[in-house]
Amino acid sequence: MSTAIQTISLQHNRITLALHQLQDGAGRPLLLLHGLGESAAMMSALAVDWDGPVWALDFTGHGDSSVPAGGGYSSEILMADADIALRHIGEATVVGRGLGAYIAFLIAGARPTLVRGAVLLDGPGLAGGAIHATSNTEITSGGDRTGTTPDPWALIELSRDARPPTYTTTFARLAVSGSGIADPIAVTCKVAPPWVEAIRAEPGVMIDITLQDALDIYATA
Repeated sequence: MSTAIQTISLQHNRITLALHQLQDGAGRPLLLLHGLGESAAMMSALAVDWDGPVWALDFTGHGDSSVPAGGGYSSEILMADADIALRHIGEATVVGRGLGAYIAFLIAGARPTLVRGAVLLDGPGLAGGAIHATSNTEITSGGDRTGTTPDPWALIELSRDARPPTYTTTFARLAVSGSGIADPIAVTCKVAPPWVEAIRAEPGVMIDITLQDALDIYATA
């Protein structure tokens, strides 16, 4: 996949999000979500066979998206980023890498009628933090915050983001009950932190499948 053919600016409260179109096409859109500390440019190197348009989002504090003052990052904030992107491109299949895999999974449960399959890939930020979220009051310095990305606060706070297995299994069940797809989640990850292990046991979650095989299924779902 090549570099972006166009970039759209989307507004998320005071944050400007960069949504890059990597490929044109007539089929269903594909939305790519990058890992922690990465950007949409990393996802542009992903080799996939997809007939529809392909889009890649820069999360808040990453890539060409803007940086909030004072941090305050959470997976739910990034899920809202993805929600805004979906509102722009419409019903789509979502592929996420690392942290983006977790966000793809969450948005599949939160917006099951918009997400036509979510594919989870290994990558940075997949594991998250402890069961109990840490407070950003523990951070004495955000580093040299010049407004450049990735924002140091994003790297610190999102690496500590809590992912309780009971929380994630709820989202898996929401995706299954609301999407109308038999298996709306596809786990290709070789690394299996507790939240991934928890959802692998849920009905409607495909395991031991490749990225392309999952996309072939979701292309007609």
